[in-house]
Amino acid sequence: MTSNSAVLPVVFGVDALQPADAALDWAADEAARRGAPLQLVHAVLPATHHVRGAEETAHHKALRRLGDEALDKATVRAHERHPELEVTAFVADGTPAKVLVRRSAHARLLVLGSRGLGRLAEALSTLSTTVPVSAHAACPVAVVPEAGRLVEEPPYLVVGLDGSPSAEAALDHALEAAAARGASVRAVWVWQRPLLGLCDEEAALEACRRHLHEVVDRRADVYRNVPLSQNVLRGHPVDALAAAAENSLAVVVGRRGREGFTGMRLGSVPHGLLHRASCSVITVPPPSGEKP
Repeated sequence: MTSNSAVLPVVFGVDALQPADAALDWAADEAARRGAPLQLVHAVLPATHHVRGAEETAHHKALRRLGDEALDKATVRAHERHPELEVTAFVADGTPAKVLVRRSAHARLLVLGSRGLGRLAEALSTLSTTVPVSAHAACPVAVVPEAGRLVEEPPYLVVGLDGSPSAEAALDHALEAAAARGASVRAVWVWQRPLLGLCDEEAALEACRRHLHEVVDRRADVYRNVPLSQNVLRGHPVDALAAAAENSLAVVVGRRGREGFTGMRLGSVPHGLLHRASCSVITVPPPSGEKP
């Protein structure tokens, strides 16, 4: 197997207690498709404060042993799917979210399985990764549900646009991903009626259509082989995008926030889609040096 060190890897977060086989397959397929290495990462939680001495050492060794076993199984599965794929595996000390965010600085894409936690459990669980990693990662993050859902043929991706630099970065990611998969892209701009004040709905919708066309048109030459449709919808952005992407390969959105609590930093739409969408959710950070 030849080394491909010049290409940034696809990173997959391995959970020793709750394996996510569908997400691992997704990550392996993505790495093979991009000609990139696959990097498997498992985080070992620090020992609790009430554990000391030899007991602490034994506890930590047991956690690392579980991690090594999970990584071995994940490596075998990835190689069974793609025998020529370059796969490396690491066990790192720290909480899963912090370990993976550090890895994201040197990754092309980070892939996670969905634990299916509700909003409150997601916020309180030490093992929670999807929201904090999606909010802080330096690269795009794909959260992949377990297998069993139907994907429409021919396949397509949905991307949510709103005029922000991060949404345009999401469009670029969706177009690149679609080109690699032979899929199409459905660009969606969701208009939500303001709660207060008068509003000329038709004028607002027409402005959305104009902005959407301008954003898409700037990419027409680069991605001319990717079928690309445009649609302006009315409603709540989370509900409208989740419905539009129900049978898609993924819904791709930009990350809006920068400061504050994790959910605020992530932005309300990607945060809502992580709990609402039935398909994979890919969150794309704003371009380097750009404000969201």
